[in-house]
Amino acid sequence: MAKPKKIYVCNQCGTTYPKWAGKCNACESWNSITEEVLADEAPTKLEKYGGSAGKVTSIPLELSAIEMGEMKRISTGDGEFDRVLGGGLVPGSLVLIGGEPGIGKSTLLLKVAFTGDFKNKVLYVSGEESAEQIKMRANRMGLGDRDGYILPETRLDSIIKVSKKIKPGLIIIDSIQTMTSSYLESAAGTISQVRECAGALQQYAKSRGIPIILVGHITKEGSIAGPKVLEHIVDTVLNFEGDRNYVYRMLRTQKNRFGSTDELGIYEMNAGGLDAVENPSRLLLRQSDEDLSGSAISAAIEGVRPLLIETQALVSPAIYGTPQRSATGFDLRRLSMLLAVLEKKGGHQFGTKDVFLNLAGGIKISDPSLDLSVAAALLSSLEDIPVAEHICFCGEIGLSGEVRAVSRIEQRIQEAARLGFKSMYYSHYNVVKGLEDQAALKLIPLKRIEELYGSLFV
Repeated sequence: MAKPKKIYVCNQCGTTYPKWAGKCNACESWNSITEEVLADEAPTKLEKYGGSAGKVTSIPLELSAIEMGEMKRISTGDGEFDRVLGGGLVPGSLVLIGGEPGIGKSTLLLKVAFTGDFKNKVLYVSGEESAEQIKMRANRMGLGDRDGYILPETRLDSIIKVSKKIKPGLIIIDSIQTMTSSYLESAAGTISQVRECAGALQQYAKSRGIPIILVGHITKEGSIAGPKVLEHIVDTVLNFEGDRNYVYRMLRTQKNRFGSTDELGIYEMNAGGLDAVENPSRLLLRQSDEDLSGSAISAAIEGVRPLLIETQALVSPAIYGTPQRSATGFDLRRLSMLLAVLEKKGGHQFGTKDVFLNLAGGIKISDPSLDLSVAAALLSSLEDIPVAEHICFCGEIGLSGEVRAVSRIEQRIQEAARLGFKSMYYSHYNVVKGLEDQAALKLIPLKRIEELYGSLFV
């Protein structure tokens, strides 16, 4: 009997070694190399899972001779999910969705599975829940009477055999870390198992033209668990995120071979599951009729969608020796930069103040156009003077105190006008000729940050 082959794999980056070492030379992590045992057989992936045993030979083609067929996307029945995918699922595509435990990944995919416009029934494979548990969730979501297949299974060869028999229109694997290949002796979730199962599913999806959605666990650092090659194998990587204390969830695109990576889908979690939010700006604006200090509205762009977001700031005297700086939904380092600019260029004293910043609704935005609204909220709280509720802001602040131009100013102005705002502060360097009359909105240009205080509070 042949001795089983052993390899040593880094749990962090997937690099293999012939013998154990204390430190991985590729990612420089310590004590991350573990032993894995390989099976004696070494057939190809197609041979392993019931495919053709014959060799497949490919021939090179002239680029000009390749004919492009029409890419017909499959609607999932969820407008936000289709938006993030670039218009729907592409046949034969492999989609990976990751997120925190309990954020709603399984709820979202169960909704997609039983509301989409698929030619054949969907196969929902769960390696973590029983069929009864999935049925309970489907009943809670009002989907208990829909047609579809539920398969509680973790063995990849059994899943592919079932799929070949029923020929589903979509396969959902929940999750890839629970799947195991019978040709590897390592435990589920290891680097080799995740890589092997993902590679086999990729070949099956491409050969059969069936879209497959994989659910991926994440590590405590927030990245998708498993080898980095997993994200390279799949066609699309989606990240489902949100704050447990809020009802809103965001679906972001990190990679998409068939569409833009700038899309954002917003959902609201309720007792019946996840509902798409068609007009998120109204939900993210202030919910008080009173004019309160420390609040300003920003006209931001997330992906290709304009959003109006309430920026809240609190500036108070520091009780302890070192002033506190805290930001929720906004980059803390950028907040420190804006405070330094306001002190240096505007003459406002924040050095002895505690500063707290929050983006209402639990949303996280990286658009630099929030700078102007953050500055307005900080100055409003510092002076304890409210900003009028019909004013919004849009502009990036540079280290020299200049208000820099931002992209897609037309969309921002149109969104602000649609929601009833009367004035917008923006960068003098943005070209807005003709937009003021068209949008019925007063546009107030700013060149430097010093002009903001004089225009708002003097």
